[in-house]
Amino acid sequence: MIKKIGVLTSGGDAPGMNAAIRAVVRAARVNGLDVYGIRDGYRGLCEGGENFELMSRKSVTDIIARGGTILGSARLPEFKDIEVRFVQDEYRDKAIQNLKDFGIDTLIVIGGDGTYHGALRLKNAGVNVICLPGTIDNDIAGTDFTIGFDTCVNTVVEAIDRLRDTCGSHERCAVVEVMGRYCGDIAKAAGLATGAEFVITSESGLDLEYVLEKTKDYKLHSKRHPIIIVTEHITDVHDLAAKIEDYSGFETRATILGHIQRGGKPSAQDRILASRLGLAAVEAALDDNCGVCMGIISNQIVAIPIEEVLNSKKDVFKNFERSIVTLS
Repeated sequence: MIKKIGVLTSGGDAPGMNAAIRAVVRAARVNGLDVYGIRDGYRGLCEGGENFELMSRKSVTDIIARGGTILGSARLPEFKDIEVRFVQDEYRDKAIQNLKDFGIDTLIVIGGDGTYHGALRLKNAGVNVICLPGTIDNDIAGTDFTIGFDTCVNTVVEAIDRLRDTCGSHERCAVVEVMGRYCGDIAKAAGLATGAEFVITSESGLDLEYVLEKTKDYKLHSKRHPIIIVTEHITDVHDLAAKIEDYSGFETRATILGHIQRGGKPSAQDRILASRLGLAAVEAALDDNCGVCMGIISNQIVAIPIEEVLNSKKDVFKNFERSIVTLS
């Protein structure tokens, strides 16, 4: 029977991570378990010592509404780098020894794809580990939505609404770059919510000729403010804006929203999702159901093996392109 749980956040921060930490700590304490918060992700896990902090209910008071993560986060590429076996094993062994030194029976990790790969390495070495999907990108399989995605989309929508106001006033075209790495979910959801004329993602690709011809057509037919949303890594949005302006005659501005999308208070939806998943993770640990990723599918909490999640692809918004084209 388990007695102690560890919890850490890793990778990019996401609104709702604190709500998940709170849920883990309070659910564990209700069940008579000690909880250690591990600071600065896998780096803190490997360094041990003062990075391990015994947490109480009071430790997580009033954090449900806070953005970021009170435990901090740090990337440790060496921990999951499959090309460097010696370094990989060295870091893994340090982490495992620190868990043993603190008597931690199960480790709950909150993060994205890189975090899940690190968790799989620990799982394969015999550590009881459970994953929670904390990333604004919504690029984790095994769950319809990730913690932080809803808040991020709301932030993007608010920014685009503001841009449309000024674009309409000055008859401008706006090119807006959003985050998501190689997943277009943020762009697709925000595009439908804002009535954007174009949504360009890694899935759809960039048809430059089509975009140029359509924006020129908009100009000829007196449309005052076309909005173009682009997922990062697709193209240089400033260069795209310049091409649109030269071809269509629209004064065009590019805006990169950047890390503003990560911050801010989590939405009610993210607080609820994080709380449900945090509680489910503790219950899974008590049931000795480890080596899994907690997620939500069709509003039902699910637990799926880490390997299966990492080997799967998701496309929650696969039909959004048709909706955007039809309604724009």
